[in-house]
Amino acid sequence: MTDVIASPNFLNYFNTDPETATIGAINSVFSGGAAIGALQGGLTMDKFGRKFTIQMGAFICLVGAILQAAAQNLAMVLVGRIVAGWAVGLMSMSVPVYQAECAHPSSRGLIVGLAQQMIGVGFIVSTWIGYGCAHAPASNEVQWRFPLAFQAVPALILAVGMIWFPESPRYLIETDRDDQAMNILRKLHYNGSNNDWINQEFLEIKTTIAAERAITAPGWLIMFKVPTWRTRLIHGTLIQVFTQMTGINVIGYYQTIIYKTLGITGHTNTLVAGIYNCIGPITNLIFITFLIDRVGRKKPLIFGAISISIVLACEAALYANNPDGTKRGMSIGGVFFVFCVTVLFSLSFGPISWVYMSEIMPMQIRGKGNAFATGVGNWAVSVLWSQVSPIALGKITWKYNLVFICFNMLVTLPTLIFVFKETKQKSLEEIDLLFGERALGTLPENITEKNLEDVTHHVEERSETSKL
Repeated sequence: MTDVIASPNFLNYFNTDPETATIGAINSVFSGGAAIGALQGGLTMDKFGRKFTIQMGAFICLVGAILQAAAQNLAMVLVGRIVAGWAVGLMSMSVPVYQAECAHPSSRGLIVGLAQQMIGVGFIVSTWIGYGCAHAPASNEVQWRFPLAFQAVPALILAVGMIWFPESPRYLIETDRDDQAMNILRKLHYNGSNNDWINQEFLEIKTTIAAERAITAPGWLIMFKVPTWRTRLIHGTLIQVFTQMTGINVIGYYQTIIYKTLGITGHTNTLVAGIYNCIGPITNLIFITFLIDRVGRKKPLIFGAISISIVLACEAALYANNPDGTKRGMSIGGVFFVFCVTVLFSLSFGPISWVYMSEIMPMQIRGKGNAFATGVGNWAVSVLWSQVSPIALGKITWKYNLVFICFNMLVTLPTLIFVFKETKQKSLEEIDLLFGERALGTLPENITEKNLEDVTHHVEERSETSKL
């Protein structure tokens, strides 16, 4: 919506301007819809599978795109934004889970990081389409209707393309389709010489799922009652909250307002926004390809919290000394620091927020846990910033940065250092050991064919005890 809300025809058609509560509402209802969609996805994923949930999100997105592009009044835009948000919420929690469950431990950071990469590619495409449409005459509604309609293209590609993708092997084992799961594991990971690894992976997944299922109850409340699961849920939710508190979405949604404050207007404003939206994905691609599975998760997050805070402070200092945007050197410096934020974000919170959240949840709460973390930690917080940011940027300008700086340094940084755990190169089942015991203590640290009979007997005993 960055270019749409900067479109003269859009603003005139709906009788508004960029720094009003109306623009805030257009973005915040999207986030509100996404929060609902993410929470609903926790139910859909566990009942109908990962593939179905992703395809459902894609088809709902088609409806949202049509409503927005055909809007005749503000209410129709808002309904379209809610529907589109609902779709994005579904996909934002289901895609990382699907990727994490299908990926090999050695490349999981890269695979799940592709979720953030494609978000960035989406920003690139939407921004340059918006920039091109901005050159249409001010009286032409193509300035905003075509960019909004174009959302339907990737949604349709995803909905149809998922037909040829396999279901998650972990979901298949959870639903007692072991033969299908083994076939998919072999298709995904067999390299001609790793048959033992595939058998061991299948054994660990199957045994862990059986153990967790035998001693726990279905539903949402169990993830709050079991201490180790509650801890993992808090970790997943916090990483999403911390990502929002970098201020990245404030810049992403409202950077045209920021550039206007710096004295950059007209087509130059949307051009700068287009360049900005290219920088992040390029950096993200380099990071997930060469670094994330080597340097891990914690170190980049700590680096990101510190460096983004420093850059936001420098940006605020330049704004404070250039309130009317007439000092060209400071305006260029302001743009530079805005660009630095997306670079640093793409080296830290951007890809890692999805990777860390999706890989720390145990199988029994992975769907609902990721739904809660995404819906509450990401999208519910985004509702707040989407609504207040255009007003805050217009009223308190550079002082708004202090909110994010203080939170990063006083809350995010200490939590990352003293609470978060390193998960690189570990299987999803091995991550259990980082948070205590495998399958809540019902399984040994190492599961092998030799001790499988003892493990199964122990699980059955624990299951009978829990029913008494």
